Amino acid sequence: MDLPTVWFCIIALLWLGYLFLEGFDFGVGMLLPVLGRRETERRVLINTIGPVWDGNEVWLIVAGGAMFASFPGWYAGLLSTAYLPFTVLLLVLIGRGVAFEYRGKVDTARWRRAWDTVIVLASWIAPLMVGLVLSATVFGLPLDANGDRVGGPLVILTLPNVLGAVAVAAFSLLHGAAFLALKTEGDVRERAHRFALRFGVPLLLPVVGLLLVAQLREGAPWTWIPLLIALLTGLAALARQAVGRDGQAFVLQGVALAGAVVTLFGALWPNVLPSTLDPAWSLSIAETASSSYTLTVVTWVAAFGTPAVLVYQGWTYWVFRKRIGTKHIPPVHAA
Repeated sequence: MDLPTVWFCIIALLWLGYLFLEGFDFGVGMLLPVLGRRETERRVLINTIGPVWDGNEVWLIVAGGAMFASFPGWYAGLLSTAYLPFTVLLLVLIGRGVAFEYRGKVDTARWRRAWDTVIVLASWIAPLMVGLVLSATVFGLPLDANGDRVGGPLVILTLPNVLGAVAVAAFSLLHGAAFLALKTEGDVRERAHRFALRFGVPLLLPVVGLLLVAQLREGAPWTWIPLLIALLTGLAALARQAVGRDGQAFVLQGVALAGAVVTLFGALWPNVLPSTLDPAWSLSIAETASSSYTLTVVTWVAAFGTPAVLVYQGWTYWVFRKRIGTKHIPPVHAA
């Protein structure tokens, strides 16, 4: 396997990590008004991701940096043609981070409601934008022979791309419920558990629809395997959730996500950004990859840097692994 193909797989793995970690992160924010009926319960939800939400966003930065270093043509083509969803994504991530930091600064209900609204809206909009960008990467954009987009910024809003946006948001919602069932106790856990069981199948439908569209339009025969793995493990996660095996359900959702990402990137290969106008104008792995020397250097950097990041983030999750409930929430002291 040559280095460009290796780095194509690494970028797929980085997006998998981002979707897995930030997926439940977004899901918690989306469920804030649904599962957090009282102020202490909303603080429980926020505290489940308080130590890790900013670290989860690092995966987006790493994925973007890896694309820039290993496939500058892919990076430039995608960001220039899909700059609108990327801009919206960055703005809502900034707003979401500010909301987490400022929510507890003033001890008034109006202040907290305002920042809670920002958290909820940003947590919904962000996965929609991520799904829109990833779907546009798989299904393509109207690119001309020079790799430039034909049409305005709204040409990205095709039916398959919108389906992808809905699928990522739906998975994030379900993933967040599974995470909260695993991480909380008491009434919040029970509500998260019931939510996952009640809405699990409907939330999986857009994900299955996205994978089937990608497979039927762009997929190879071998990508049926990860698609079936995604489907079966997604259903198995709901089955384990039904019997109270929250940890197993959460892990199985991760396996299902891995199958979905392999299906999508397998359908994309050997391109990195297809053209919907003419397949000959698609951006491929070979033509957008960096030089062999650059890829070698980046590989060595990743070999030393990635384990350190994984160890640190794994340690963070280990330290904050315990369940939390309303009894663990101290009184509010506005700063």
